[in-house]
Amino acid sequence: MTSERTTLRCTVTFAIGFALQLVAMGVLREAQAAPMTFNTALPVADGEFIFREQAILEQSGNDPSSAARDFTVWSAVSVLGYGVSADVALFAAVPYVDKRLKLTESGSRRARGARGLGDVRLFGRYTAFRKDWPGHTFRIAPFAGVETPTGDDDRTDVFGRLPADVQPGSGSWDPFAGLVLTYQTLDYQIDAQAGYQANTKANGFAFGDVAQLDASLQYRLWPRALGPGVPGFLYGVLEANLVHNDKNESGGADDSSSGGTSLFLVPGLQYVSKRWIVEAAVQVPVLQRLNGTALENDYVVRAGFRVNF
Repeated sequence: MTSERTTLRCTVTFAIGFALQLVAMGVLREAQAAPMTFNTALPVADGEFIFREQAILEQSGNDPSSAARDFTVWSAVSVLGYGVSADVALFAAVPYVDKRLKLTESGSRRARGARGLGDVRLFGRYTAFRKDWPGHTFRIAPFAGVETPTGDDDRTDVFGRLPADVQPGSGSWDPFAGLVLTYQTLDYQIDAQAGYQANTKANGFAFGDVAQLDASLQYRLWPRALGPGVPGFLYGVLEANLVHNDKNESGGADDSSSGGTSLFLVPGLQYVSKRWIVEAAVQVPVLQRLNGTALENDYVVRAGFRVNF
């Protein structure tokens, strides 16, 4: 079930992939696409807000153990960003989660679950380098923040305390930081990100630290030729997420059936207008080298919108 935690972080942490801005070029206006699963280095305009809402369905059912676990997570992630200046932006990401686990224990099939507010993430991003020339821009921006313990981590049911992966929150303060690069032209955009999250201990348990590399290509499919009077733009998106989780720690010992390395490919579509984006994508695991009997992801489906104001 470590993969659920990873993908939610990826999705939440990495729900700052935002919005759209306009590049004035005579009568042409080209709205910007953005990554679906992680950050971008493009700025939030000074004094403007960006809001993003994304619905996520994650299914994990490839269980190498005899428990025949089936784990489904629905989540809604709300992200609000504010441009403090041309170089500084602040963000808050608020997840609401609904987790349902089915498994076989003591010879019987059981259903366990919880829903509620997850752990809120607060972070900032600074544009450290920029280079602009006609029809192109390149940005480098470090970011840093903390995942706060706003979600419950002590839920119980008739079978006792819920497993840590099924709890809405972690109970710990978890700092994270990284670096994102963006290269944009009128026809396409390339983003790349490296990030690390250090997960601390709460109630004798700590999720493994997470290291992640991400890449995204957004290519304009329609219209192929730019001109006046176009209401919006359709982009094809292809992303890759390489995620490594350290083993969880419980009672001072590592959990041998947690952690590992996964690679996901994410094909998707975005429709971009002057002030908003609608988007949908499917996150597909192509490599999962997990430890012991850690539960593997089957797929993740995500859909949402963004608007700036």
